[in-house]
Amino acid sequence: MRATAPLPLLLIMKSHSWHKCEEKILDVYILSSSVSLRQEFAMVQNLQPVLSDTEQPAAVDVVVIGGGIMGVCTAWNLVRAGVSVLLCEKGVIGGEQSSRNWGWVRKMGRDHREMPLMLRAMDIWAGLNDAIDGETGFRVTGITYFAGGASDIEKYRGWLARISEFDLDTRVLSSEEAAHHAPGATRRFYGALHTASDGMAEPTLATSAIASAARRAGCVILQHCAARTVEMQGGKVAGVVTERGRVACKRVVLAAGGWSSLFLGNLGLRFPQLKILSQVMRSAPIETGLVGCGSGPGFGFRKRLDGGYNMSMRTGYPVDVVPDSFRFFKDFRPSLFSEHSSLKLRLGKRSLEEFVMRRRWRGDQVTPFEKYRVYDPAPGRHVLEGARKSFDEIFPAFRGARIVESWGGLLDATPDAIPVISGIDSHPGLFVSAGYSGHGFGLGPAAGQLMAELVQGTKPCVDPAPFRFGRFSDGTKIQYWPIGF
Repeated sequence: MRATAPLPLLLIMKSHSWHKCEEKILDVYILSSSVSLRQEFAMVQNLQPVLSDTEQPAAVDVVVIGGGIMGVCTAWNLVRAGVSVLLCEKGVIGGEQSSRNWGWVRKMGRDHREMPLMLRAMDIWAGLNDAIDGETGFRVTGITYFAGGASDIEKYRGWLARISEFDLDTRVLSSEEAAHHAPGATRRFYGALHTASDGMAEPTLATSAIASAARRAGCVILQHCAARTVEMQGGKVAGVVTERGRVACKRVVLAAGGWSSLFLGNLGLRFPQLKILSQVMRSAPIETGLVGCGSGPGFGFRKRLDGGYNMSMRTGYPVDVVPDSFRFFKDFRPSLFSEHSSLKLRLGKRSLEEFVMRRRWRGDQVTPFEKYRVYDPAPGRHVLEGARKSFDEIFPAFRGARIVESWGGLLDATPDAIPVISGIDSHPGLFVSAGYSGHGFGLGPAAGQLMAELVQGTKPCVDPAPFRFGRFSDGTKIQYWPIGF
């Protein structure tokens, strides 16, 4: 993949009035003093609202920045351990990628370094509804990767050999066995990879339900409240400055998804992170015979609890060329070469937005986080139209299916496609949980447990070494695992 020079962007910026490039932002309004929040333009329908507190505390033990699934799971684990927690969310709980992902909860296809954490996550998911007294939508449904040819099967067998120590129930299926998982398909698949014990959860339910449980347990949740910066005193974390003022604390967890690199950059910290546009559409309830989750050449699906389907393609993700594309090009070069067929570089609206976005600010200045309360990228027609065509051709039962909504979301990726769940040695008291590279939703409950344990200094549920923040700067050889596997 050839690097693209920034000159085209500069020419575009000179020839267009910037004020005409409108941001698509989800406006949030406070309805009453009880602070129930609603979304005026609910791009992702059925996202369950979470009550917000009214007062920002003067001091807490831990401030969690970010109300996605990583932040709320961390907060929930901390408050259950008796730690006082403030969770700050610039928009609404679960408003960005945590409600926009496919909803798969899988062991299959993961990097072996993530597997211990994912096995722990599966154990937590199994009892999570009872633990939080809420509905996450988790169900064990099985997941299937359909093979287009012999090369896919060879890849699947190689992965099975690599993770054989974990004794999974994953199987390589013959063409005849694969057909049982694709009833009515017009295409005869070469075979498949299938894990019966994998499953799904509902993104519009899960994060909100866990956040509500954390709040009932004592976590203070402030929505529409951006954290601006972290204050250091004597070389250690001393507090967080939000748009409402200062909060004293000794530990901070940054779980801000694709905004994490920007936040850390303002503190003088380098976190190589790029964003990839994920695109999904949802059908009305329909009977097709397909159950669980699956993907293959040209398609990907999950049957929802409401009887409809989330539908997309497993490749063809747009990647906007932005300043970080050049800033982190050396870090991402191996992954870009590996994923060149599944990632599509482009100059788009976000390219312009990020080229003029402020990157440095003080605690008394308005930040980009307040400008982009909930970033709502429009899905591209090419991917979703291609997916719809594939479904109509391969699964005739989808012909005529009514599409209820479609949406975009930004995946935050690291150079090795595994997350950072770690403290930062140069900033004692500052921790990061980000970079889940498109497969963090399923990891969420265990990632939250691990982060809470690291913050408290207790024995971690798994070895955290693979997720060190310092691995991108201390000479560690970066081993990349394909996002699109």
